[in-house]
Amino acid sequence: MRKIGRLLTSLVVGTLWMFAGVAVADLPERESREHLRVCADGNNLPFTNRQGEGFENRVATMIAEELDVPLSYVYAPQIMGFIRTTLDARLCDLVMGVAAGYGFVQNTIPYYRSVYTLVVPEDSKLDVASIDAAAFKGKRIGVIFETPPTVPLRRAGAHLQSYALQTDTRVRTPVRDAVEDVAKGVTDGAVVWGPLAGYYAARQNPPLKVIPLIYGSADARLTYRITMGVRHGESQWRDWLNDFIERRQADIDAILVDYHVPLLDEHGQLLHPTASSGEAKRD
Repeated sequence: MRKIGRLLTSLVVGTLWMFAGVAVADLPERESREHLRVCADGNNLPFTNRQGEGFENRVATMIAEELDVPLSYVYAPQIMGFIRTTLDARLCDLVMGVAAGYGFVQNTIPYYRSVYTLVVPEDSKLDVASIDAAAFKGKRIGVIFETPPTVPLRRAGAHLQSYALQTDTRVRTPVRDAVEDVAKGVTDGAVVWGPLAGYYAARQNPPLKVIPLIYGSADARLTYRITMGVRHGESQWRDWLNDFIERRQADIDAILVDYHVPLLDEHGQLLHPTASSGEAKRD
């Protein structure tokens, strides 16, 4: 579970490599905020970057506008120690993408739920929605090292091409490499976290097909609820964010749809964007 959490807290999370924390002295919770200070990776699209082009950047802007305060960032690569050196060090007050249940932060309610996906060329015959499908046998499949799909794909007989799990995003973007290798024909497909898959697949020429693997496996958890993270003990701040998420969920969904994030409802069923508004249709 630690290795899974390391990935999803970058990604996510999600995306999402927040793997270390330290105990800090309890301090009184702020009753008001002069700034919204967000902990983020400055080179981690589709989540965040220094130019404010990620979907987490856009949601953070919504929060700052509601609070009527300036928005500022503390940037650091989301590798081991990210939480300890940013949120726990009180340099910032909010992490935008954290897998539900991640113990080093206090989670809000989820603001989206997504799933690992299969990325293939549009004309590929490998068109399956189950990680256990026999169709993977003998196929060259890209996968991020030691992420949840690895075991079931290997058991299905796929020939795996592994890409690094934890890396400095200023130097490398392994998921982008995995998706680009599909576009180049180096691999037959790639199984990667949905928000990353949707973003990079849409940027290939021609765009690649993204198939959510909604029929999971007993060997792997493929769906995750993504929350915002605050420090432990700051319950008023968490409660304010929970209220924000509930009130603005449709607006958040619309942003996620813009970035091709595969969205699931609470029952694990796909949500579909509407043609007129771009918002996700919730069952």
